[in-house]
Amino acid sequence: MDAKGGSKEPWMEELLREGSLGDDRPVKTEKQARILAAAIEVFAAKGYAGSSTSEIAQLAGVAEGTIFRHYRTKKDLLVSIVTPAMMRMIAPFVIRGFGDVLDAEHDSFEQFVRRMIDNRIEFVSRNKRLFRIVVQELPFHPEMRERFKSIILTQVLARVTVVIEKFQRAGKIAPLPAHTVARLTASTLIGYVLPRMLMTGEPGWDDEAEREATVSFLVKGLSP
Repeated sequence: MDAKGGSKEPWMEELLREGSLGDDRPVKTEKQARILAAAIEVFAAKGYAGSSTSEIAQLAGVAEGTIFRHYRTKKDLLVSIVTPAMMRMIAPFVIRGFGDVLDAEHDSFEQFVRRMIDNRIEFVSRNKRLFRIVVQELPFHPEMRERFKSIILTQVLARVTVVIEKFQRAGKIAPLPAHTVARLTASTLIGYVLPRMLMTGEPGWDDEAEREATVSFLVKGLSP
C-alpha cells in the first residue's frame, strides 16, 4: 500500500526496498519510507511547484518538522530524495521492460515500431507516477536532466542504435546517422504516448487512428 492506501507501482516497491535518502543512507525506517512514498505521490499528482511539505507530511502521517530535520527545503526533498533514488531506479526499469523488444527478431521496421509502442504504453500504464514526475520536472531541474541524459539516454540509445543499424544493413530504413533515426523515432513515439496518457477517453481522441498515423509517419518517413 502507498501513503494514500492505494497500490504502489513496481518501481516504487523496488525504490522503497532498496532506495536511499540521497546521501547513500538506505531507507531503513517505516517513517522514512512513508515520507518518500508521500513525496512521490504528491509530486506526481501536483508537480513540484504545486506541492507543499505540509501536504507531504500530512500524507506520510508525520510532523512537518520531521521532514526538515533531514532536508532544509522542499527543493532538497525533491533533489535529495526523489531525484537521485528515482533516477537510479529508472534505467533498470526502462531497460528491463524494453529489453524484450530490443533483443527480439523483427521482420520489419514497422513491426519493431509497433512493438515499441505497445511496450512503452504498458510501461507508462504501470508506472504513471514515475512518468508524471519525470515529464513535469525535467524541464525545470538541470540536475534531473543531467542524470536522465547520463543514466538513461546513454543506455537506451546504445541498445536502440544496434537495432537501427541492423535494419539499415538490411536496407529496410534510410541510411541516416543511427542517432538521428533514434531521435526521430523517440520524439515521434513520445508525441503519441504522452498525449495518449492525457487524452484517452476525451472527445475527439481516436486512439487507433492516432497509433496508425504514428506508425505510418515513422515507417514512410524513414523508408530507404
